[in-house]
Amino acid sequence: MKVHGKPTRTLWLEPDGQAVGIIDQTRLPHAFVTARLTTLDEAAHAIRAMQVRGAPLIGATAAYGVWLALRADASDAALARALAVLGDTRPTAINLHWALDEMRRLLAPLAVSERVAAAQRRAAELCDEDVAINRALGGHGLKLLEAAWERKGKRGRLEVLTHCNAGWLATVDWGTALSPVYLAHDAGLPVHVWVDETRPRNQGASLTAWELGQHGVPHTVIADNVGGHLMQHGRVDLCIVGTDRTTAHGDVANKIGTYLKALAARDNGVPFYVALPSPTIDWSLRDGVKEIPIEQRDGTEVSDITGRLSSGDIATVRVTPQGSPTANYGFDVTPARLVTALITERGVCAASEEGLRSLFPERARRHA
Repeated sequence: MKVHGKPTRTLWLEPDGQAVGIIDQTRLPHAFVTARLTTLDEAAHAIRAMQVRGAPLIGATAAYGVWLALRADASDAALARALAVLGDTRPTAINLHWALDEMRRLLAPLAVSERVAAAQRRAAELCDEDVAINRALGGHGLKLLEAAWERKGKRGRLEVLTHCNAGWLATVDWGTALSPVYLAHDAGLPVHVWVDETRPRNQGASLTAWELGQHGVPHTVIADNVGGHLMQHGRVDLCIVGTDRTTAHGDVANKIGTYLKALAARDNGVPFYVALPSPTIDWSLRDGVKEIPIEQRDGTEVSDITGRLSSGDIATVRVTPQGSPTANYGFDVTPARLVTALITERGVCAASEEGLRSLFPERARRHA
């Protein structure tokens, strides 16, 4: 995708070949700042502090984090430490552990002298694979948007509601939930996106709105509790969200508040789609509500908020009473029964074990 008209990815190997470049997403939307990652600890911090975030991008960053670690020490002990340190950064997104497993399987059997080059090569491949997967996913999702536009009689705007950020900032490029939106916009469909602010970190207001604006996609930022009202009044044609972990039965874990949007969509007959690259599927889990680990983050993300003052300065202020306790659950689980369909790089399927097996039979057999 593009930033100020320039093609940009969220993650890249720096020209000197000595570091990994990232967009520091904690500085958006008020400043576009890039950073260099040169060590394992810097890569782990970038994931933990959410300088990079979104399940696919976390996985890609972790893969490069292994390479950065092995540049300093490619021994068995160093490899094990890198995998452990990166694996402990975020608990919910399965892509992190999928990418680390990919690196482990490749690197563990190799001679120490071969590991650094192999790690760099595989990390780059995983990034390119992520881009291809999300572009293919977008093509399948585009067909759903075109069908919705036909059902609407090609009148007015095609109204899409999304929650959190599942655009290109959450991946290496293209995005998951927003990939079909970008393709629809580029194809000339008059698509408009309702962007949930997505408290407490405001990834919708800060990130989704920013990247949609960069691409010229019409959008409107709304408070998180507005979606149900819009659906009741026929102002949402479909919902598309991403997911950080999907069970073998089709339950999905996404940013906190997604479950409530799915309930509102079901009550109002609005299609509720979930877009996911296949590495997001956790074939070992069956019951998402009981089995998916839900990250609990620092309560200051709830009690404090950061924004730009009228002076232009960036400031963080407290919005809750001093002494009031906070709870900060990062994700919730939407049961498969509330999901209209899953959009993947291989096509669209029912949110069920049968649906996922029909598209990924080889992976399902591996975990049977």
